[in-house]
Amino acid sequence: MKRILKTGIIGCGKVTGIHAAALKAIADASFTAIYSRDAKKAAEYASRYGVKPYTSITEMIQSEQLDMVTICTPHPAHAGPTIEALRAGANVLIEKPLASSLEDCDAMLAVAKETGKKIGIISQRRFYAPCQRLKAAIDAGKIGKPALGTVAMFGWRNEDYYKSDPWRGKWKEEGGGVLVNQAPHQLDLLQWFMGSEIEEVYGTWKNLNHPYIEVEDTALAILKFKNGAVANIVVSNSQKPGIYGKVHIHGSNGASVGVQTDGGAMFIAGMTSILEPPVNDLWTVPGEEHLLKEWVKEDSDYFNSVDSANYFFQLQFEDFINAIHEDRKPMVSGKDGRVTVEIFTAIYRSQRDGKPVKFPLLPEYDRQDFDGRC
Repeated sequence: MKRILKTGIIGCGKVTGIHAAALKAIADASFTAIYSRDAKKAAEYASRYGVKPYTSITEMIQSEQLDMVTICTPHPAHAGPTIEALRAGANVLIEKPLASSLEDCDAMLAVAKETGKKIGIISQRRFYAPCQRLKAAIDAGKIGKPALGTVAMFGWRNEDYYKSDPWRGKWKEEGGGVLVNQAPHQLDLLQWFMGSEIEEVYGTWKNLNHPYIEVEDTALAILKFKNGAVANIVVSNSQKPGIYGKVHIHGSNGASVGVQTDGGAMFIAGMTSILEPPVNDLWTVPGEEHLLKEWVKEDSDYFNSVDSANYFFQLQFEDFINAIHEDRKPMVSGKDGRVTVEIFTAIYRSQRDGKPVKFPLLPEYDRQDFDGRC
């Protein structure tokens, strides 16, 4: 019988409710405590979830003997709480992205290695049935080898969204725009599906119709992989009211597979519901083309039968808890999270320097332009 792991949450924000619901639904977890630097907010959230409030991360982890914490702070503030939690003795599951800078990523990963604790990154869309089916088909060689990948994410964020938190829409506080906050899910799926290390990225970004923010609302990029494959990325928060997010993979044998992860409008944790279920929207694997309609119905029916905003977080939390029990890598590891940060950092640097950016990327310690953003 598995030991029940004691868990806690660091940060009280819009996504905290989803993390709390997921932790409460897991039989192998006991959600015990919550941290905020604001004592009033910590007490309010603790009362809401029936847990203990803390204003010290180390005290919370050591007093409650927590095995695992989740990080729900704004992403430019992921590194400090993560490092403190690791050194206090907890494994850490972090909201996407891992961080907004490679310097923070490397500091977090170094402390995880030093302490022997695990880091995982939230990317709950990997647990969608159509994404799992797509990955299984690629791994089984049904499209040959991935040769061409495409990401298209067309969403919308209005002025009220950017006013909902003081850190949104600012370079120093948010670290970026659509690339840093909305696109990481699709960027993670692309590199997971393609299955090869990236060789170089050429990209550009723009602010098309959000004059009240500093950061980009649109970005494009071309990726080259070490195995010879290529990919294209187009992500934008400039399409009102929001349309879809898609990842398609085209294989060396001519067959293609794809998933629409988001439709109707892009989901905003704590602010909106999921409008359309994720489905496979492209499938030309020989002999399986006729299954697409059946899978769409099957996946849609299942998605609508669960609490879709929380359920897939729960699946990822269960994977992370099992990774602790089994001493294995979680499905979405800290290193996976760093790749996503490398991709969007490369796009910023590519626009700044006017040329492709070679991988792997190292932090820039000798510049003051925040990796090309400012």
